[in-house]
Amino acid sequence: MFTNPEQFANATKALFEFQLETFNTLTSKTVQGVEQVIALNLATARSKLQDGLAAGKEISQANDARAAIQLAAEQLQPGVASAASYNQQLGDIIAEIRAEFTRAADAHVAEARNNLSALIHDVTKNVRPGSENAVQIVKTAIDNAFAGYEQVTKATQQAVQAVEAEIAKANALVSQGAKK
Repeated sequence: MFTNPEQFANATKALFEFQLETFNTLTSKTVQGVEQVIALNLATARSKLQDGLAAGKEISQANDARAAIQLAAEQLQPGVASAASYNQQLGDIIAEIRAEFTRAADAHVAEARNNLSALIHDVTKNVRPGSENAVQIVKTAIDNAFAGYEQVTKATQQAVQAVEAEIAKANALVSQGAKK
């Protein structure tokens, strides 16, 4: 099929470089998302600690038990609202990661498909008679690899959508609790 080993090496190198570039891009997006979640968690923890200390101080300065219970009850509403806000921000981060992941993956798949198609065309245009079956086998293998990649991408998107749905459910429960 390949008229010389250099063409095969170039095709293999192009595929490897595509895979490496896609992996690096997606890893970078994932790390950025994790950094955002960590920053959100730290900010939330810091805020909760400060709010808890302030509430504890107010409660400890109450004149009687009834006033202390009233102050403690008043602290529940901001806590529920804060939890709803946290869930919303977390959902936004996950949605952003998903969108960037999808964009990067789609761009790399399209680029790789075009490059490999052009490479296969160039390599196979001077195929010796009788080698057409081998060319078709290679083309089918490449198409199958792209189909597998697209299935993995769809499965990943479905998993992220499931997480987003759970966050939305948690937000709804927290919002209902806040209204009560």
